[in-house]
Amino acid sequence: MLEPLGDLTSDQTQVALVVCAGLVALLVIAFDTTWRVARSVVTIAHEGGHALVAIATGRQMTRIRLHSDTSGVTLSKGRPTGAGMAATAFAGYATPPLLGLGAAALVAGGAVPTMLGLTIMVLLGTLVLIRNVFGVVSVVLTGAVVGLVIAYGSVTTQYAFACFVTWFLIVGGLRTVQEMSRKRSRLQRRGAPTSDPDQVEHLTGVPAGAVIALYALIGLIALILAANLLLSWPPLP
Repeated sequence: MLEPLGDLTSDQTQVALVVCAGLVALLVIAFDTTWRVARSVVTIAHEGGHALVAIATGRQMTRIRLHSDTSGVTLSKGRPTGAGMAATAFAGYATPPLLGLGAAALVAGGAVPTMLGLTIMVLLGTLVLIRNVFGVVSVVLTGAVVGLVIAYGSVTTQYAFACFVTWFLIVGGLRTVQEMSRKRSRLQRRGAPTSDPDQVEHLTGVPAGAVIALYALIGLIALILAANLLLSWPPLP
Protein backbone atom coordinates (compact mmCIF):
# COMPACT_ATOMS: atom_id res chain seq x y z
CA MET A 1 0.00 0.00 0.00
CA LEU A 2 3.00 2.34 0.55
CA GLU A 3 4.68 1.56 -2.77
CA PRO A 4 4.36 4.13 -5.60
CA LEU A 5 1.18 3.41 -7.55
CA GLY A 6 3.13 2.87 -10.78
CA ASP A 7 5.19 0.10 -9.18
CA LEU A 8 2.20 -1.94 -8.09
CA THR A 9 0.87 -4.89 -10.02
CA SER A 10 -2.64 -4.58 -11.49
CA ASP A 11 -4.13 -6.65 -8.68
CA GLN A 12 -2.32 -4.63 -6.01
CA THR A 13 -3.46 -1.37 -7.59
CA GLN A 14 -6.99 -2.66 -7.63
CA VAL A 15 -6.96 -3.61 -3.95
CA ALA A 16 -5.39 -0.24 -3.10
CA LEU A 17 -8.17 1.60 -4.95
CA VAL A 18 -10.90 -0.48 -3.29
CA VAL A 19 -9.47 0.06 0.19
CA CYS A 20 -8.77 3.78 -0.31
CA ALA A 21 -12.26 4.35 -1.72
CA GLY A 22 -13.71 2.58 1.31
CA LEU A 23 -11.67 4.69 3.71
CA VAL A 24 -12.75 7.92 2.00
CA ALA A 25 -16.40 6.83 2.13
CA LEU A 26 -16.03 5.96 5.82
CA LEU A 27 -14.51 9.37 6.58
CA VAL A 28 -17.30 11.19 4.72
CA ILE A 29 -19.90 9.23 6.67
CA ALA A 30 -18.17 9.43 10.05
CA PHE A 31 -17.88 13.22 10.27
CA ASP A 32 -21.15 15.08 10.81
CA THR A 33 -20.09 18.05 8.67
CA THR A 34 -19.50 16.02 5.52
CA TRP A 35 -22.32 13.59 6.31
CA ARG A 36 -24.92 16.39 6.42
CA VAL A 37 -23.99 17.27 2.83
CA ALA A 38 -23.53 13.77 1.45
CA ARG A 39 -26.49 12.19 3.23
CA SER A 40 -28.86 13.55 0.57
CA VAL A 41 -27.45 10.92 -1.83
CA VAL A 42 -28.60 8.15 0.51
CA THR A 43 -31.98 9.90 0.84
CA ILE A 44 -32.32 9.91 -2.96
CA ALA A 45 -31.72 6.15 -2.98
CA HIS A 46 -34.10 5.68 -0.05
CA GLU A 47 -36.98 7.57 -1.63
CA GLY A 48 -36.23 6.06 -5.03
CA GLY A 49 -36.64 2.63 -3.42
CA HIS A 50 -40.07 3.58 -2.12
CA ALA A 51 -41.02 4.84 -5.57
CA LEU A 52 -39.70 1.83 -7.47
CA VAL A 53 -41.54 -0.69 -5.28
CA ALA A 54 -44.71 1.40 -5.37
CA ILE A 55 -44.69 1.33 -9.17
CA ALA A 56 -43.75 -2.37 -9.26
CA THR A 57 -46.70 -3.26 -7.01
CA GLY A 58 -49.20 -1.33 -9.11
CA ARG A 59 -49.48 1.82 -7.04
CA GLN A 60 -49.71 5.23 -8.72
CA MET A 61 -46.79 7.49 -7.91
CA THR A 62 -47.65 11.11 -7.17
CA ARG A 63 -44.47 12.82 -5.98
CA ILE A 64 -41.15 12.68 -4.16
CA ARG A 65 -39.92 15.53 -1.99
CA LEU A 66 -36.36 15.88 -0.66
CA HIS A 67 -35.84 18.34 2.18
CA SER A 68 -32.84 20.44 3.20
CA ASP A 69 -32.55 18.51 6.49
CA THR A 70 -31.81 15.43 4.27
CA SER A 71 -35.18 13.85 5.04
CA GLY A 72 -37.64 12.95 2.30
CA VAL A 73 -41.12 11.72 1.57
CA THR A 74 -42.60 9.62 -1.23
CA LEU A 75 -46.34 9.68 -1.85
CA SER A 76 -48.32 7.22 -3.94
CA LYS A 77 -51.97 6.38 -4.53
CA GLY A 78 -53.56 2.99 -4.08
CA ARG A 79 -54.90 0.70 -1.38
CA PRO A 80 -53.85 1.99 2.07
CA THR A 81 -53.28 -1.61 3.19
CA GLY A 82 -52.10 -4.87 1.68
CA ALA A 83 -48.84 -6.37 0.48
CA GLY A 84 -48.09 -3.60 -2.02
CA MET A 85 -48.33 -0.87 0.58
CA ALA A 86 -46.31 -2.90 3.09
CA ALA A 87 -43.56 -3.56 0.54
CA THR A 88 -43.49 0.12 -0.41
CA ALA A 89 -43.16 1.18 3.21
CA PHE A 90 -40.40 -1.37 3.85
CA ALA A 91 -38.32 -0.61 0.75
CA GLY A 92 -36.75 2.69 1.79
CA TYR A 93 -34.04 1.68 4.24
CA ALA A 94 -33.36 -1.58 2.41
CA THR A 95 -32.65 0.10 -0.93
CA PRO A 96 -29.28 1.91 -0.40
CA PRO A 97 -27.34 -1.20 0.72
CA LEU A 98 -28.96 -3.34 -1.97
CA LEU A 99 -28.05 -0.76 -4.61
CA GLY A 100 -24.53 -0.75 -3.21
CA LEU A 101 -24.35 -4.53 -3.49
CA GLY A 102 -25.60 -4.37 -7.07
CA ALA A 103 -22.98 -1.75 -7.84
CA ALA A 104 -20.29 -3.99 -6.32
CA ALA A 105 -21.35 -6.87 -8.56
CA LEU A 106 -21.09 -4.67 -11.66
CA VAL A 107 -17.73 -3.23 -10.62
CA ALA A 108 -16.37 -6.69 -9.79
CA GLY A 109 -17.47 -7.91 -13.20
CA GLY A 110 -15.57 -5.13 -14.94
CA ALA A 111 -18.76 -3.26 -15.90
CA VAL A 112 -17.91 0.11 -14.34
CA PRO A 113 -19.28 2.14 -17.32
CA THR A 114 -22.54 0.18 -17.08
CA MET A 115 -22.76 0.85 -13.35
CA LEU A 116 -22.20 4.59 -13.84
CA GLY A 117 -24.66 4.70 -16.74
CA LEU A 118 -27.33 2.96 -14.68
CA THR A 119 -26.71 5.47 -11.90
CA ILE A 120 -27.51 8.30 -14.31
CA MET A 121 -30.68 6.50 -15.45
CA VAL A 122 -31.86 5.98 -11.86
CA LEU A 123 -31.26 9.65 -11.08
CA LEU A 124 -33.18 10.74 -14.19
CA GLY A 125 -36.07 8.48 -13.24
CA THR A 126 -36.10 9.97 -9.75
CA LEU A 127 -35.87 13.51 -11.10
CA VAL A 128 -39.12 13.04 -13.04
CA LEU A 129 -40.94 12.42 -9.75
CA ILE A 130 -39.36 15.22 -7.70
CA ARG A 131 -41.78 18.01 -6.84
CA ASN A 132 -39.70 20.55 -4.91
CA VAL A 133 -36.76 22.81 -5.76
CA PHE A 134 -34.32 21.42 -3.20
CA GLY A 135 -35.02 17.91 -4.44
CA VAL A 136 -34.39 18.89 -8.05
CA VAL A 137 -31.13 20.62 -7.14
CA SER A 138 -29.96 17.62 -5.09
CA VAL A 139 -30.61 15.12 -7.87
CA VAL A 140 -29.15 17.35 -10.60
CA LEU A 141 -25.96 18.01 -8.62
CA THR A 142 -25.54 14.31 -7.88
CA GLY A 143 -26.05 13.50 -11.55
CA ALA A 144 -23.59 16.22 -12.56
CA VAL A 145 -20.86 14.67 -10.40
CA VAL A 146 -21.45 11.24 -11.94
CA GLY A 147 -21.60 12.78 -15.41
CA LEU A 148 -18.24 14.53 -14.93
CA VAL A 149 -16.63 11.28 -13.85
CA ILE A 150 -18.06 9.53 -16.93
CA ALA A 151 -17.01 12.30 -19.32
CA TYR A 152 -13.57 13.19 -18.00
CA GLY A 153 -12.45 10.48 -15.58
CA SER A 154 -9.78 7.99 -16.54
CA VAL A 155 -10.44 4.26 -16.24
CA THR A 156 -8.73 4.26 -12.84
CA THR A 157 -10.69 7.31 -11.67
CA GLN A 158 -14.00 5.76 -12.74
CA TYR A 159 -13.10 2.51 -10.99
CA ALA A 160 -12.17 4.30 -7.74
CA PHE A 161 -15.32 6.44 -7.89
CA ALA A 162 -17.52 3.40 -8.49
CA CYS A 163 -15.94 1.70 -5.47
CA PHE A 164 -16.57 4.83 -3.39
CA VAL A 165 -20.23 4.89 -4.41
CA THR A 166 -20.56 1.21 -3.49
CA TRP A 167 -19.10 1.67 -0.01
CA PHE A 168 -20.97 4.93 0.55
CA LEU A 169 -24.40 3.50 -0.24
CA ILE A 170 -23.92 0.48 2.01
CA VAL A 171 -22.24 2.10 5.01
CA GLY A 172 -24.29 5.29 4.64
CA GLY A 173 -27.43 3.17 4.54
CA LEU A 174 -26.38 1.52 7.81
CA ARG A 175 -25.86 4.91 9.43
CA THR A 176 -29.34 6.07 8.41
CA VAL A 177 -30.81 2.96 10.05
CA GLN A 178 -28.95 3.81 13.25
CA GLU A 179 -30.13 7.42 13.10
CA MET A 180 -33.72 6.37 12.50
CA SER A 181 -33.63 3.96 15.43
CA ARG A 182 -32.40 6.68 17.78
CA LYS A 183 -34.92 9.21 16.51
CA ARG A 184 -37.70 6.65 16.85
CA SER A 185 -36.72 5.98 20.46
CA ARG A 186 -36.99 9.71 21.25
CA LEU A 187 -40.37 9.98 19.54
CA GLN A 188 -41.69 6.98 21.45
CA ARG A 189 -41.26 8.92 24.66
CA ARG A 190 -43.27 11.83 23.25
CA GLY A 191 -45.97 9.98 21.36
CA ALA A 192 -46.56 7.57 18.47
CA PRO A 193 -43.55 7.45 16.11
CA THR A 194 -44.22 7.49 12.36
CA SER A 195 -41.05 5.93 10.95
CA ASP A 196 -41.01 3.39 8.13
CA PRO A 197 -40.68 0.46 10.60
CA ASP A 198 -43.74 1.69 12.48
CA GLN A 199 -45.71 1.87 9.24
CA VAL A 200 -44.60 -1.68 8.41
CA GLU A 201 -45.68 -2.82 11.88
CA HIS A 202 -49.08 -1.19 11.40
CA LEU A 203 -49.53 -2.86 8.01
CA THR A 204 -48.16 -6.33 8.80
CA GLY A 205 -48.09 -6.78 12.55
CA VAL A 206 -44.32 -7.41 12.49
CA PRO A 207 -42.79 -5.50 15.45
CA ALA A 208 -40.97 -2.33 14.41
CA GLY A 209 -37.90 -3.45 16.36
CA ALA A 210 -37.70 -6.61 14.26
CA VAL A 211 -38.02 -4.54 11.07
CA ILE A 212 -35.12 -2.32 12.18
CA ALA A 213 -33.05 -5.42 12.95
CA LEU A 214 -33.83 -6.73 9.46
CA TYR A 215 -32.66 -3.44 7.90
CA ALA A 216 -29.39 -3.72 9.82
CA LEU A 217 -28.98 -7.35 8.77
CA ILE A 218 -29.54 -6.47 5.11
CA GLY A 219 -26.89 -3.76 5.37
CA LEU A 220 -24.34 -6.00 7.07
CA ILE A 221 -24.86 -8.84 4.59
CA ALA A 222 -24.54 -6.36 1.70
CA LEU A 223 -21.30 -5.04 3.23
CA ILE A 224 -19.78 -8.52 3.59
CA LEU A 225 -20.79 -9.62 0.10
CA ALA A 226 -19.64 -6.36 -1.50
CA ALA A 227 -16.26 -6.57 0.24
CA ASN A 228 -15.87 -10.15 -0.98
CA LEU A 229 -16.73 -9.14 -4.54
CA LEU A 230 -14.49 -6.10 -4.69
CA LEU A 231 -11.49 -7.67 -2.96
CA SER A 232 -11.69 -11.18 -4.37
CA TRP A 233 -13.04 -10.81 -7.90
CA PRO A 234 -12.25 -7.41 -9.42
CA PRO A 235 -10.47 -7.30 -12.80
CA LEU A 236 -9.31 -3.76 -13.45
CA PRO A 237 -9.58 -3.11 -17.21
